[in-house]
Amino acid sequence: MNKYLILCVDDEREVLDSVLHDLSELEEHFIIEAAESVDEAKEVLADTIADHIPLALILCDHIMPGETGIDFLIELKHQSETTLCRRVLLTGQAGLEETIQAVNNASLDYYIAKPWDGNQLKEVVIDQLTTYVIENEKDLMPWARILDTARIMKALSERRLTLSDL
Repeated sequence: MNKYLILCVDDEREVLDSVLHDLSELEEHFIIEAAESVDEAKEVLADTIADHIPLALILCDHIMPGETGIDFLIELKHQSETTLCRRVLLTGQAGLEETIQAVNNASLDYYIAKPWDGNQLKEVVIDQLTTYVIENEKDLMPWARILDTARIMKALSERRLTLSDL
C-alpha cells in the first residue's frame, strides 16, 4: 500500500495540535505533517516530493504571515507534483471574495469554518482522501478498511464492469 502525505498548515500551534489530534487515527496509514507557515509547508513538500511521497490532502488556514492559504492552494493546483491533491480550507477568516477566488481557480475541494467539530473534520478528511485514492490508486482493496468502505467497494465494482466491457 502506498504512503501518502496529509499536510496541515496553520500559523497557530494550538490549532495544528488540535487538527493533528482529530486526525490521529489516520497516522497508521498516512504521513501527517504540520507546518506553521506556507514557507515551512513548502519545505515539508520539497522533502516528501524528494522521497516520492505524494501529497494526498492539504488542510490550510487562510490568514497567515507571508503568503495566504488561498494563494498557496492555487499555487499547489498549478504544480505538477501537487495538482492532484485534495485541498481543504480550514479557516475562520477567509472572506467571500477569497473563497470564490479559490473555488473559481479549482483550488478548493472543501471549506471548513473555525471553530470546527472534530468528528466533522475527520469525516471530511476521510471523504476527501477516499476521492483521492479512488482517482489515483490502482489497488483500492487495502483502502476499503481505512477510508469510506462503501465508496471504495462501488469504485471497485465500477472498475470491474469497465474492464468486462472491453
